[in-house]
Amino acid sequence: MQSVETGTNPPGLSAAAKQRGLIVVLVDTFLMWGGFFMVIPLVSVHYVDALGWTAASVGLVLAVRQFTQQGMTPLSGVLADRLGAKGLICGGMFLRALGFALMAWATTYPLLMASAVLAAVGGGCFEAPKYAATAALTDEHNRGRFYSLVGVVGGLGVTAGTQLGALLLRADFALVALAAAGCFGLGSLITLVFLPNVQVATESRGLTYGLGLALRDRPFMTYSVLLIGYWFLWVQFLISLPLAATAIGGPRSVGWVYAINSGMTVLLGYPLLRLAERHMRPLSILVLGVALMGLGYGSVGLVGSVGPLLGCVVLISAGVLLAFPSQQTVTANLANPATLGSYFGVNALALAIGGGLGNLSGGLLYDLGQGLKAPALPWLTIAAVGLLTAVGLGVFAYQLRSARPEPVRVID
Repeated sequence: MQSVETGTNPPGLSAAAKQRGLIVVLVDTFLMWGGFFMVIPLVSVHYVDALGWTAASVGLVLAVRQFTQQGMTPLSGVLADRLGAKGLICGGMFLRALGFALMAWATTYPLLMASAVLAAVGGGCFEAPKYAATAALTDEHNRGRFYSLVGVVGGLGVTAGTQLGALLLRADFALVALAAAGCFGLGSLITLVFLPNVQVATESRGLTYGLGLALRDRPFMTYSVLLIGYWFLWVQFLISLPLAATAIGGPRSVGWVYAINSGMTVLLGYPLLRLAERHMRPLSILVLGVALMGLGYGSVGLVGSVGPLLGCVVLISAGVLLAFPSQQTVTANLANPATLGSYFGVNALALAIGGGLGNLSGGLLYDLGQGLKAPALPWLTIAAVGLLTAVGLGVFAYQLRSARPEPVRVID
């Protein structure tokens, strides 16, 4: 098992340049999350409710968008190793801006699909390089805290984006799409001007060298496979939970669900992780977070009114606040610094698989539970996935500690 020392100053970067790079990452995070959540949640509202398109057709567009973006991440990770992160982040945000701008005039199905695919290609270009650049600009001492700060900034972006999108939708969906495009266009410009040239690989070999290194790294691949369960849980906040909230308390309850989640993210995202870090290592925090998410989802099947449901949301959100930055920290600490881009590209496939399965099965399980008059069925199933994932991560942590003669990876 190789020794991993990630996060040292990238070659040629001063401490000031490194700090400037992290500030750019935070600004980009706000614009990315704000722009994305400004328009994507409203796509179904506009095309299904306003224009009368079928939900299945719009759902296919969104599914193709996610598959395209996540499927591209190994390639963009490899390119980041070869070319550096800056150009891919900048170019990817520009392509997404073009995709969202095109969506403003997407009045036909082929045009909507084309705009979604173009936006996805942009996301696929910047996702893995951005994560790799963050790992290269941080170290084991500040990485966890920085990822928690990224989560807080992302939460602010989601809150601002959703509110502005809802406001602009009253006038015209085209304004929503153009405003979202403006966020990514601004981010591309800021990245071009202020982000230093971050090198995310310390070795330059063949194009597929990094991918092979990641795929042969048994601990890293084991961890990536386990993350499929985490992402399965994560997407339920966008699929199953809104359905439950609507069934229990009507559409207004969905607003309360997201308000609580956003409020907890902004107010508790940073201090909660800092508190956990005083007593636990990142992998242990991840195990706890996934377990809380599983218990929270399982509890949804036992409630029948809005108040207890919101209590479940608090539990789920607390788990997410612990798990989301911790899984990023563990990924960065496990990744070989020789080819960070390739490692993050491979790791992102866990989101493609777990998110895809979660999106597909979340609705199916909910419908099955309703059809069998067993409304607790989907929530018990989701809880089982969460608890099994937590157990798997716990066993992985134990095996990782037992397999090494001395501490070489700062994860648990």
